[in-house]
Amino acid sequence: MPYRQNCPGFGKDLEIIIIKCPACNTDVEFFSDELARRCPECKKEIIKDKAPSCIDWCKSARQCVGEKLWKELGYDKLKKEKDKDENKDSKE
Repeated sequence: MPYRQNCPGFGKDLEIIIIKCPACNTDVEFFSDELARRCPECKKEIIKDKAPSCIDWCKSARQCVGEKLWKELGYDKLKKEKDKDENKDSKE
């Protein structure tokens, strides 16, 4: 896709997300840009509920989509909540 070649955050700053396997309850690591993985324990395919969006993990997303769309999608509120949680964790 041509837009990805111009995206300043493409291919970096991925986050690791842990999802429990619904079949055997094993923790399965996903990168934030992955849709599905196989459980290393029971081999069941696990599909994330939500398709990943670069807006979810890219540090340049706000700049790319613009302030208006960023706020319309609710990411300003999500970012504030995430920052608050990270600050709380670092104080413990």
